[in-house]
Amino acid sequence: MRRLRCSWSSLKPLIIIISPLALLPLPLEAECAYILILMAVYWMTEVLPLSVTALLPALLFPLFGIMKSSQVATVYFKDFHLLLLGVICLATSIEKWGLHRRIALRLVTGLGVNPGMLMLGFMVGCAFLSMWLSNTSTVAMVMPIVEAVIQQVLNASEEARKDHRGALNGISNPALQLEDFVCTYSIEAGITEPVQTAPEEPETVKAPPPYNGKYRTREDHMMCKGLSLCIAYSSSIGGLTTLSGTSTNLIFAEYIYQYYPDCTVINFGNWFVLCLPICIIMLILSWIYLHWMYLGSNFRASLCSRQRSEKEKHTARVLRDQYNSLGPISWQEIITMIIFILMAILWFTRNPGFMPGWSSFYPGYATDATVALLLGFMFFIIPAHKPNAKLTIEALITWKDFQACMPWEISLLVGGGFALAEGTKISGLSTWVAELLTPLGSLPPLATVTIACLIVTSITEVASNAATMTIFLPILAPLVCVISIYTIFRVCMAGLVPSANIALNVL
Repeated sequence: MRRLRCSWSSLKPLIIIISPLALLPLPLEAECAYILILMAVYWMTEVLPLSVTALLPALLFPLFGIMKSSQVATVYFKDFHLLLLGVICLATSIEKWGLHRRIALRLVTGLGVNPGMLMLGFMVGCAFLSMWLSNTSTVAMVMPIVEAVIQQVLNASEEARKDHRGALNGISNPALQLEDFVCTYSIEAGITEPVQTAPEEPETVKAPPPYNGKYRTREDHMMCKGLSLCIAYSSSIGGLTTLSGTSTNLIFAEYIYQYYPDCTVINFGNWFVLCLPICIIMLILSWIYLHWMYLGSNFRASLCSRQRSEKEKHTARVLRDQYNSLGPISWQEIITMIIFILMAILWFTRNPGFMPGWSSFYPGYATDATVALLLGFMFFIIPAHKPNAKLTIEALITWKDFQACMPWEISLLVGGGFALAEGTKISGLSTWVAELLTPLGSLPPLATVTIACLIVTSITEVASNAATMTIFLPILAPLVCVISIYTIFRVCMAGLVPSANIALNVL
């Protein structure tokens, strides 16, 4: 393994140097395609950080005469980045004041503590948090809770086995057992006093050998794997539900605005209404699959069992102790929750579709980023505590807190994708590629969607989700203009986004 790692490290400089040289013999009209292919190679192999590769358009477009440097710079920052800034302010406050732990523990304890319902509770809680936070942050927040619960379940299982072995031996507590006295009389010797005899050794039940060095049984091992995997599945599924749930959703929305400036159907409310049923169905199917795979097919015991085992009592106790350790809900958590709810309401009512929203007072001006920034500013204004003796006031979050949570690499990656898309449009590459893919217009809509989803899902196995979306959207968007079927594009993207969200994260 070490040799393979060393070999890959030595190959990285070769890929960085050879890829530009090997791709150079291209026609003049394919200069933009050269940059696109080069960035795709770097993104898929990750020989350079993703954010560094995203800066290549700013370097190469002016050198190849595709766009001016000033034009490229303006494309790197879009409405997407403003929305991301506001959402990260909310996420920072949730993480700082521990609101995520309170939400997760409340949801888990509310659904049940047997392994099946415990898995469902963690999946629901993780999916809900992932709607508003990044998938990676959600997993990082919830996994310590899962690990603590798993440890308590394993400890409870071991204690239950010891009690079971003692019951089989007729011993509930060996320290309290009285010695057996058997009165025997020797008639021949005339002894009438009782003689103490040693008790017979009871048949003991041997403990099962360890399944491996860490788990006592295979059942414990499978349960730990199932509870760990359910976090990865549910965080990816939850990120699909809202427009700000994951970067791929925001990339898609920004591309729609870029290619179709008059499009107004992509907003927070419409996205939520479309994707929430999909999320619920995927969450239920994922739970059924993970339960069957790691906990067995006895769903009735998970859903209908009312009697708690010792293991479940221990699990309920540790979850209750963890929740009680949070104490009463704090002022900071209340304010964060109020701003969180207010942000969701304003997003939903901006342009609900079935009625005029509040954005109709400023048609064409206010977007979801406006709401995110407005309420994001509140976290820097509202005090977290009462003024102290020095009359210093600490806000709910500081700039240092915000910087620690802000994914700057995602901002650069997405900006590079926007610059790449603009370059393909200006250079005419997008039209050329669309003409090559025109035969796909003769296929049935379902076949077109299936082909696109399979291709993108395959690529996400070896490349990040955001990079995959950034590579394929400039290719697929102009295809729709050529075949003149806008509905296919909408359906196709609805399939691409969940595929890109899930495949890599669960790999």
